[in-house]
Amino acid sequence: MRTTITAPSKARALPQLMTLTDAAAERLRGLYAESEQGKLLRIAVKTKGCSGMSYDMSWTAEPAPSDEVVKDKDLTVLVDRKASLFLIGTVMDYEVKHLTAGFTFTNPNEKGRCGCGESFHV
Repeated sequence: MRTTITAPSKARALPQLMTLTDAAAERLRGLYAESEQGKLLRIAVKTKGCSGMSYDMSWTAEPAPSDEVVKDKDLTVLVDRKASLFLIGTVMDYEVKHLTAGFTFTNPNEKGRCGCGESFHV
């Protein structure tokens, strides 16, 4: 009788929870230095809108025990742990258009968005 032992397979690296574009980093750096000095941006996902979920951003003085700490481009952003599974691999950008400006999210987990673009589903 012959026994074969196989080496454990290497775990595949998980994608980063969230990354920032240069534009998002520049805008966030400005907010951290001025109007939101001493605070951190927390990103969560709330049940809302026609498609069921929407991104929720708020300011906080310090991380909560339920926050994931994301560091990118020498900046810190907090992600509510309950939103982590919905946000893995998401890229946060800052866009300026003719009549609007704001943070946007490119989320590979989204399966669709509502017509107005305010909510999504996975």
